Amino acid sequence: MISLNDKKVLIGVTAGIAAYKIAFLVRLFIKEGAEVKVVMTPKAKEFVTPLTLSTLSKNDVIISFTDKESEVWNNHVDLGLWADFMLIAPATANTLSKMAHGQSNNFLLATYLSAKCPVYVAPAMDLDMYRHPSTKKSLEKLNIFGNVVIPVGNGELASGLSGEGRMAEPEEIISFIKRDIAKQLPLNGKKILITAGPTYEAIDPVRFIGNHSSGKMGYAIAEEAAKLGAEVILVSGPSSLQLKNDGINRVDVVSAKEMYDAVHLYYKEVDVAIAAAAVSDYRPITKATQKIKKSDPKLTLELEKTQDILLSMGEKKQHQFLIGFALETENEVENAKKKLQKKNLDFIVLNSLQDKGAGFQQETNKVRIIDKDKVQSYELKSKEKVAKDILKELVDRLV
Repeated sequence: MISLNDKKVLIGVTAGIAAYKIAFLVRLFIKEGAEVKVVMTPKAKEFVTPLTLSTLSKNDVIISFTDKESEVWNNHVDLGLWADFMLIAPATANTLSKMAHGQSNNFLLATYLSAKCPVYVAPAMDLDMYRHPSTKKSLEKLNIFGNVVIPVGNGELASGLSGEGRMAEPEEIISFIKRDIAKQLPLNGKKILITAGPTYEAIDPVRFIGNHSSGKMGYAIAEEAAKLGAEVILVSGPSSLQLKNDGINRVDVVSAKEMYDAVHLYYKEVDVAIAAAAVSDYRPITKATQKIKKSDPKLTLELEKTQDILLSMGEKKQHQFLIGFALETENEVENAKKKLQKKNLDFIVLNSLQDKGAGFQQETNKVRIIDKDKVQSYELKSKEKVAKDILKELVDRLV
């Protein structure tokens, strides 16, 4: 499921009894990592206090165009442009009618008419009001305008009647919005497997062979893929990094063998695989069961090759779109092209240790994306922006 982390959410509260639920709704959005601002109609204050909603949202609640005490102008246009999406909840029959007919006699309606973002509407009213032809007409118009109406619930109403008209519960509203956003994203419905980080090959219970990979590139790709609507499985070697999106399925491994097994547990069912991990090429043939003592001035280790995970993915590839990484120090493009062909990749991401600011333990990267037809070069940029470039290339090829 898509994350709402860092989303800017504008909630418009109107004067309906269901307004008491908005306190719970604001808390849920905050728990999702969203930034929330609330606007209210003047009458809505009779059902839920601005103090409650400002405390929960950590932002001032706006009710009118001016703050009478300080004579500060509240800019409805800026607020409408600020939001990633607007939610009007509860949306009373009165407000629905005004929205449908372009009326603007309060701050909330002026903000709605100025909004450039998607607008969600959660109706709430009594049974007969909801069934009235004028309400149905208002909802039809709002759909035509491109607003998204969240279905009402069916059950006991404030009047004592039972039927349609209840505002959807806060959890239902959140889920509905997340599903609706996901439907519009370019990787919606795609399942993506990503590997990240190093692998460690044990020498004894306390020592290992490894590399300097932090996992930052793979984690950035996983976060961006999830933002684009994909279901993401991240197979991660040892890393101190934490994911922002708790919808990503993180599978922790240590050794190359563990990563190989985890990858092939999921590989058949995914649409895309991106191998960004820095997998150890060799491992000790034998692992000491006890810590090796420093009794001798020298220590000789006999090593054997680990399984080539990316090669095995290329050999088993059926429907998957397969992307690999190449970290080179010389003859970079030539070596990357050989890897592209040998491992049956759709494209390969090349980064060179010769480029300042690229490689392990860096916040930035400088890459080239190579396929059998062309080489695309990108400037040095943050790994988050590199992830966007890689996934844009993927999306363009999947369309």
